[in-house]
Amino acid sequence: MKVVSLSGPSGTGKSTSAVHFAHEQHVEAMIDDGLLIVKGKKIAGTSAKFEKNTVTAVRRAIFDEAAHRDEVKKAITEHQIESLLIIGTSDKMTKKIAKALDLPEIESFFYITDIRTENEIRRARFVRETEGKHVMPVSADQVNQNFFKQLIKKGWDIFSPKREKIGETTIVHPDFHQQTVSIHKRVYLQLVRHIMLSQLYVHKVEQLSISTTPQVIITVSIVVKTPITPMLREALESCQQQMHDDFLQMFGFSTDKIYVKVVKVA
Repeated sequence: MKVVSLSGPSGTGKSTSAVHFAHEQHVEAMIDDGLLIVKGKKIAGTSAKFEKNTVTAVRRAIFDEAAHRDEVKKAITEHQIESLLIIGTSDKMTKKIAKALDLPEIESFFYITDIRTENEIRRARFVRETEGKHVMPVSADQVNQNFFKQLIKKGWDIFSPKREKIGETTIVHPDFHQQTVSIHKRVYLQLVRHIMLSQLYVHKVEQLSISTTPQVIITVSIVVKTPITPMLREALESCQQQMHDDFLQMFGFSTDKIYVKVVKVA
């Protein structure tokens, strides 16, 4: 059996990237937070995200409990799994999981910094710290709602470069993640509106939208006070740069795309 490891600190987006990464590595199954997942389907185990506190969550993730460990070992044998990705917070953790499940030695070690950009990692941490959101690399219908106080919701579909659907994600809020600071989306909107209206040439913001998942994309339509000239273009590019810088300074992540559309001249 081929066994590979993907590790990185909590909240950096490992589960979000795991399905696509496993597909690229031609790995058919993965171990993530106590679950055995084969081709996007939960086959065995219980997720650590169902636990009430961080101590029991860690114990669940490393298969410390015998019945849980035996259930997953049996499923690995029954499904004749030939390649497996183990996800953890460190090499030490993934090695411990491999040993607990009597798996072969890990052949290759990968890290979240190998597959996600610095900005993607910052954004993932921001969402974890402010909203307490955790991602499971399985579809919502495979997650037991009764384990969570707050509603779960469908994440997003994952596609291969050939546009073949290879998996889904689900967003949950575990009971053990209690300390969060909520930032309403209108805070982002107010910041962008303020930057645009502070520009001398901008008369009015007509439309404004911000998408934060999976990328941060700002789309703003404006009315300007001057004809379309190279000077106006430079001024609007300066606004875009300010948005990028302010998002990084205030929220810890930067924008991916900023679209500014001039709809008319006042």
